[in-house]
Amino acid sequence: MTDRLQAEHGKGDPFAAAVRATRMPMIITDPRLPDNPITFANDAFLHMSGYAREEVTGHNCRFLQGPDTAPEDVARIREAIESRHDVSIDLLNYRKDGSTFWNALYISPVVNEEGELQFFFASQMDVTERKLTEMRVLEDKDRFERAVEARTRELKEANRQLKSALETKTTLLHEVDHRVKNNMQIIASLISMQMRGTTDEIMKASMQTTLGRVEAMSTVHRRFYQSGDVARFDISAFVRDLVSDLIAASGRGDIAVRLDLTPIAVPAEKAAPLALMVNEVITNALKHGFAGGRGGTLRVVSARDGALCRITVADDGHGMPAARKGPATYGKRLVERLGRQLQAEIGWHGAAPGTRVEISLPIEQRGRGA
Repeated sequence: MTDRLQAEHGKGDPFAAAVRATRMPMIITDPRLPDNPITFANDAFLHMSGYAREEVTGHNCRFLQGPDTAPEDVARIREAIESRHDVSIDLLNYRKDGSTFWNALYISPVVNEEGELQFFFASQMDVTERKLTEMRVLEDKDRFERAVEARTRELKEANRQLKSALETKTTLLHEVDHRVKNNMQIIASLISMQMRGTTDEIMKASMQTTLGRVEAMSTVHRRFYQSGDVARFDISAFVRDLVSDLIAASGRGDIAVRLDLTPIAVPAEKAAPLALMVNEVITNALKHGFAGGRGGTLRVVSARDGALCRITVADDGHGMPAARKGPATYGKRLVERLGRQLQAEIGWHGAAPGTRVEISLPIEQRGRGA
């Protein structure tokens, strides 16, 4: 990796080019310069904060802080930077126009082969809607607890019923919070693994693939936490968004899309692994099936077959002989591993022309002995 990140063009540093292309807000800071200033900010960060590139480059990112930013959160970030540790935190930040937003911030130090600190990498996500929802839920919880206490003084039997309802609600809130944390850890792990695990010239392509997976996870979060049902996830709505995003990102106007999507609600715990599987298959079709400028048609079908959810991704492109023989690629291994986690059956078929991939999984989790 080059000694200094070339922020303006990303020349010589495939990681910079990959960061520039992603829709996730990201910045790079240089701790070797006074006050650890920003040396790179992608367009997504500028859009989220409202600042122009020249207004952020060369400045410490504390300009995002304001009167209501928690000092203890700032102290945690400062301590992590001084000790060169990763840190993940939800921080109240301010845009240029003075409006506030909750920032899911992840900061990680990057060192060279000699162990010297080169720069800090920070990915960010606007999670204002989730934080406001959590605050409203906590307020509702407090009001509900007061009502339970008042009712308890009148009827012991009503007390047991209301207490049970409160425990159920609290458990649900904990479960939602646990899912959010798990998915954020997946995002951080994917980026860190690709960043630290390779130094050769194909890093750019590898990072772009990984960031595509991160963006698929972001789509899951957007749909899931905008939904009124915290226990179920509509896979057909997610597929529609995902295909639209991937086609738009590819810039391929010569690929026709045919969607035949039946709404299917799967348990929320299946959302993340199933989303990664579908993203991997569709991305592979766009990358390999329509390589070399070949146009064609991409067809995605979701259907319910009794207790099963069936998802089919088919293209009429070059075909994928590697899907039927030879060593499995990383993407295929990832799909197979996630499939085992979901108790799914996956079929890779030649479509003459093209390729057809079929995913079939139980909508509800089967018992271990099934």
